[in-house]
Amino acid sequence: MKFDVLTLFPTIFQSLDESIIGKAKERGLIEINLVNIRDFSKDKHKKVDDTPYGGGAGMVMKPDVVYDAYLSVKDKNAKVIYLTPQGKVLKQDKVKELAKNEHLILLCGHYEGIDQRVLDEIVDEEISIGDYVLTGGEIPAMVLIDSVSRYVEGVLNEESIKEESFSDNLLEYPQYTRPEEFRGKKVPEVLISGHHENIEKWRKEQSLQITKIKRPDLLK
Repeated sequence: MKFDVLTLFPTIFQSLDESIIGKAKERGLIEINLVNIRDFSKDKHKKVDDTPYGGGAGMVMKPDVVYDAYLSVKDKNAKVIYLTPQGKVLKQDKVKELAKNEHLILLCGHYEGIDQRVLDEIVDEEISIGDYVLTGGEIPAMVLIDSVSRYVEGVLNEESIKEESFSDNLLEYPQYTRPEEFRGKKVPEVLISGHHENIEKWRKEQSLQITKIKRPDLLK
């Protein structure tokens, strides 16, 4: 799967070279291509923004610069996503849906946003990662890449995906490892019983109980 990321700050994405996503990149399961929007500025100072028509605080990213950056990776089969607080909040069902695409182009806004004309021209969908405002779209883009990449075949084993939080609209059950006793607290007996049916039943009960306590909205 390929991600093209249109951004003013490509170095922010260096953390995606680590852990599971980094290994997936090394194995060629996913490709993350960072496109610096500033490279398409026609201004000798590489300016990419200007004051908003109608007045107001802040600066707005210029439509021509963003459009030219888009043209450098344009693909009729790609889905263009603009990361913005105005978009629909990213949920697990949407993550699974996006993972079915072979090519996503992610547009990261900054400053007071991007000229609406270019958004109307190129964007297929707007996505938010929560009801709050960040300084730019780079962190939301990384969240989307991380969450979607987990569903790309070969990145994780199928069992891990089935058992993780939100897979059945439930939070994940508690996890334990060695030592068997830590600061006077022991691992639940059922987990060391070797009885797989009882273990599975316990885990489902724990998932339901935790969801009721922490995220009852998921059960509605």
